[in-house]
Amino acid sequence: MYENTQEITDIILKAAKKAVKETSGEPEPEMTQPIQWPVECTIGPGLEGGIACETKIGYVNGSKGWLIYRGYNIFDLCAQSTYEEVAYLLLHGSLPTKRAFQMFNKKLVDYRYLNKTLRLLMGFPVEKMNAMGALRMGVSMMRQEFTFRDQEEGLKYGQIIGSDEDSIPMELKPWGDKHAIYEFNNSDLPHKSKLDENLEEAFGVEACYHLISGVSTIAAAVMRVRQGRVPIEPDPELSHAGNLLYMMTGKRPTPIEERIMDVALILHADHGMNASTFSAMVVASTQSDIYFSVGSGIAALNGPLHGGANEQVMLMLEEIGSPENVKKWLERTLKKKGKVPGFGHRVYRAYDPRARVLGPLAKFLAKKNSKARNVFSIAKELEKQMTERLGSQKKIFPNVDFYSGIVYSCLGIPSEMFTTVFAVSRVAGWTARVHEYLHNNRIFRPRAMYTGEFNKELFPIDQRK
Repeated sequence: MYENTQEITDIILKAAKKAVKETSGEPEPEMTQPIQWPVECTIGPGLEGGIACETKIGYVNGSKGWLIYRGYNIFDLCAQSTYEEVAYLLLHGSLPTKRAFQMFNKKLVDYRYLNKTLRLLMGFPVEKMNAMGALRMGVSMMRQEFTFRDQEEGLKYGQIIGSDEDSIPMELKPWGDKHAIYEFNNSDLPHKSKLDENLEEAFGVEACYHLISGVSTIAAAVMRVRQGRVPIEPDPELSHAGNLLYMMTGKRPTPIEERIMDVALILHADHGMNASTFSAMVVASTQSDIYFSVGSGIAALNGPLHGGANEQVMLMLEEIGSPENVKKWLERTLKKKGKVPGFGHRVYRAYDPRARVLGPLAKFLAKKNSKARNVFSIAKELEKQMTERLGSQKKIFPNVDFYSGIVYSCLGIPSEMFTTVFAVSRVAGWTARVHEYLHNNRIFRPRAMYTGEFNKELFPIDQRK
């Protein structure tokens, strides 16, 4: 646990106390029990409301503003744990013992060194690329360097199945058949002896460790190269959060900065069946590997409707300019029915628990930064007016993105890298969800309602209009 950071713990505990006062009651009974397949549910466009699987990893209660990882409240984890422990928890189902943590942390330290992957990555014009595109490419290069999937023998991996085995049984019995359940780990690989001992589990939990560490290293390198600087090697004495800041900025963070970064990573580690998590699970369900699955998660997170909202928040606050301008700006925006970045959420109809923590942390950091102090004062005034107008009536409150950009900026992270930091954190959730799902895998294959025509006559090309 971090030393000399009690004031950060106090901030989190205060936020937790406020949350307890405003949210109470029992979990949703209909969403917190084993499923008896087939299940009936109301589904909206984009599969909204659909139930795809069971999970023990995380639970989001949008009406109460709850976020739970493996039974632990997010406030308790932020106050008393670390990102490394949370990553272990998500993957393995329990917080690590002291010995388990030492073994796990040693692997994370070892896997932060990606010298060959970074050399390959810097062979591309990273400084001209979208940061998330560069991050996704880096993950593909990790796959090439550390697995055999791109080699000839890699094509022999796993059980060969018929191309329609996923579809015909799925159409008849969408709750699954025994022959369509595949194992994530195959201990009977015929070419197992050719693999590096440490990468024998390249499609299992060892690869999850590898990605949790490696994505952080690649994200930091991408930022450095985009700034015309050389990537920095990780420091084995620093935590995961401390290394991320160090490798990005080139400065060893203070204990307070390291702790705040750690809390931010914990808050973003998992969040239900969001678009990027679902993307990763869909790819993995085809028996593709964890590297491609995480790459698809990064691709989904790159979309402006998923990641990047905190960058838009910072642009908005800069546009407003001062607290005095908030009222006029907001009236003009709402009159045009424009969106206010950082407010409202697809799931939450209460105050986002992550924003409850990040708001006070932004305030704490802004005290020592005059520019951030002005930005934070604008944000607080905007929150006040938005909550008065839309909070009680439409249940629109600040979400995780509203204050996270201020926190990242104060830690020396430029706005174009905000979404990559999100990915660095979320890789723990992606890998955990994939790993859990594939123990009882069923390839995803929803159906679409056909609304096209029938019985159209086909004319030769010279007779078509």
